[in-house]
Amino acid sequence: MTRNQRAALWIAAIIGVGALSAWLFQRPIGMWLFDRAVERGVARDPLAALPDGLHVGLCGTGSPLPARERAASCTVVIAGKAMFVVDAGEGAARNISLMGLPNGQIRALFLTHFHSDHIDGMGPMMLLRWTASGNRSPLPVHGPTGVEGVIAGFNAAYTLDNGYRTAHHGAQITPLAAAGAIAMPFDVPASPTVVYDAGGLRVTAFAVDHRPVQPSVGYRFDYKGRSVVISGDTAASRSLETASQGADLLIHEALQPKMVKTLAAQLDNVGRKQTAQIMRDILDYHASPAQAADSARTAGVKMLVLSHVVPSMPSPYLNAAFLDGAEDHFDGPIIVGEDGEYFSLPANGTAIERGRWF
Repeated sequence: MTRNQRAALWIAAIIGVGALSAWLFQRPIGMWLFDRAVERGVARDPLAALPDGLHVGLCGTGSPLPARERAASCTVVIAGKAMFVVDAGEGAARNISLMGLPNGQIRALFLTHFHSDHIDGMGPMMLLRWTASGNRSPLPVHGPTGVEGVIAGFNAAYTLDNGYRTAHHGAQITPLAAAGAIAMPFDVPASPTVVYDAGGLRVTAFAVDHRPVQPSVGYRFDYKGRSVVISGDTAASRSLETASQGADLLIHEALQPKMVKTLAAQLDNVGRKQTAQIMRDILDYHASPAQAADSARTAGVKMLVLSHVVPSMPSPYLNAAFLDGAEDHFDGPIIVGEDGEYFSLPANGTAIERGRWF
């Protein structure tokens, strides 16, 4: 037997012994691995590492179209260490947790409009904020007129569950007075209007064109010389361009018309006529990547991030097809956003740092 053959046998034997040990000791090894993962996960705190400034996390870049890789609409905005959320679509609270961010520290939620994919994740968000925080009052939810009915409905739906949890965990851990949410309505603004101003953060609401869905608004966040605009759902909108003037970062929804038309045609081919018609209907109240880029150029923003991506792109390789030349409409960076990405804007500077929280 040659030296190489002996070495191969020894390697095979070592691998065999390792595999056998892993099988024989699967339970204690599994528990050790679980313990280590819990230690790392519970101790994780992305907020602690952030410099003072304005920071954005993409907790949901999807749409009502089901997508394995994207939750529905959700954007986290962090001003200093204070955390806010814009829209709470399905999977929003889950993704916030997976990003290592504490749902319990959400100061307020801002709703752009009341389409289901922007509100249907509110239940878990209200629950996690309540049960993991020590808060003594409900989650404030800012939104245009009509938000009162939305919040009343969610609070009613969770009344029994809230009672169960207080009975089980006690009023010190889950005080009923802090359960659910409280509506903070404002009139749809005729021009950009400040709807929140505290702790150095100013939030301005502005109307957008999502007809026939009314009211619909977007928001601009300003903090220590940095600014972020979140469009909500909108077709190309002059009011958004006005409100976005000079902003550092524009988070804009985007629908690729060619891809949606292809999807509609295939749905027709297989006899799914009703869903095909819905695909055609949505073409007129969303902005294309090129239109979003045009708005970014007109407003003079520094970076454009596309969210509420329709249809969902399961691989970054498809992003060029999704953009379809939108890069020619805007000189700054254009990013097709993905769940878990974040953008950090240190106070009183110009840098925009990009990373991932999962």
